[in-house]
Amino acid sequence: MESPVNALPASPLRVWVVSDGRAGIENQGLGLAEALGALRPIALSVKRIGWRGQMGALPWWLNPAPLRALAPGADIAPPWPDIWIAAGRATLPLSLRMRRWSKGQTFVVQLQDPRVPAGAFDLVIPPKHDRLQGENVVPIVGAPHRVTPARLAADYARFEDQLALLPRPRVAVLIGGKSKAFGLSAERAAAMAHEIELPVAQEGGSVMVTFSRRTPDDAKALLSARLRHLPGLIWDGEGDNPYFAFLAAADYVLVTEESTNMTTEAASTGKPVFILKMEGESLKFRLYHEELERLGAARPFGGAFHSWTYEPLAETERAAAEVLRRFDDRAGNG
Repeated sequence: MESPVNALPASPLRVWVVSDGRAGIENQGLGLAEALGALRPIALSVKRIGWRGQMGALPWWLNPAPLRALAPGADIAPPWPDIWIAAGRATLPLSLRMRRWSKGQTFVVQLQDPRVPAGAFDLVIPPKHDRLQGENVVPIVGAPHRVTPARLAADYARFEDQLALLPRPRVAVLIGGKSKAFGLSAERAAAMAHEIELPVAQEGGSVMVTFSRRTPDDAKALLSARLRHLPGLIWDGEGDNPYFAFLAAADYVLVTEESTNMTTEAASTGKPVFILKMEGESLKFRLYHEELERLGAARPFGGAFHSWTYEPLAETERAAAEVLRRFDDRAGNG
C-alpha cells in the first residue's frame, strides 16, 4: 500500500499556522507546516492573533465568544483550513472550538503542552520533557523548528563573504536570556565570556555570536565587549539575522541551556553542541538535556572543544509524518 504521507491529494492542503506572533512560538508552527509541505502540497497561511482589552490575560474559559473578542487583523474566519497548527496559550480559546466550528472537518494540532485535556484536540505535540502522554499525544525531543539543510545552505550563501575566511574552528555562540527558570546576570555573562574566550583563542578559532530578544542588555554588552577581540562576527541586532548562516558555518555550537528552540535547532545540524550553563535550575530542562546527551547530540560545556558524530535530530519531520498519517486515517485515505 502506498504510504499516506506520499499519496498526493487532488489539491493542496490548506494549512493555517496560528500564534500570537512571537518569533519563537510562530517558528515552531512554521517549522511543522514546512515539514508538511515537504511531504505534501500545502497552501500555507500565517495567522497572528491578539485579543481586545484584557481578554488575552484571562483563562480560555473566561473567553466565551473568542471570534468577537479578537483584535482587528486576526483574520480568523471561514472557510476553515484542513489542518490548524497552533502554539501558545493565546490560541487556546480558538483551538478548543475549531473542531466544532468546522463541524469536524479541520484537523486541529496544538503544539507544546496546552495544560488542558489532550482529547480536546486531534493531536498534541509537546516536548518530551513535559512528560505529557495520551492516545493523541506525540511527544518529540525539543520543539518543531525550521532548520533544514536547504535553509542552512541558502542562508550561508547570503553571508558567505563574511564567514568563509574565518579561521577554524568556527564556534557559533547562541545566547538566550531570562526565562521562568533561568537568568543571565552580568556576573554570569562575564564568566561565560571567559569560558568561551580561552578555548577559542587557544585553538586559533573564531566566534559567530548571536543574541535573542530575551538577552539582557548588560549581558549582551558585556559578552560583546569581551569577545570582540577574537576573529569572527557578533551580530548587533541590525539588518538580517545570520543565525542560520552561523549554524551552517559552525564547527561547534555553544547554546545557552534555557532555550528549547535553539538547542533543538543546533542538534538538527549533526554538529557537536555544547550547553552553556546559566543561573537557575529546572527539572524539565535537565531531563531534556539528558535526552540530548543520550542521543549523542549535546554535552555540557566544560571549557574545551572536541568533536563527535551523531545522527541529526529529525523530530520535526517525524511529527509532520504523524500529522499526515492521522489526518489521512480520519479522512479514510489511509
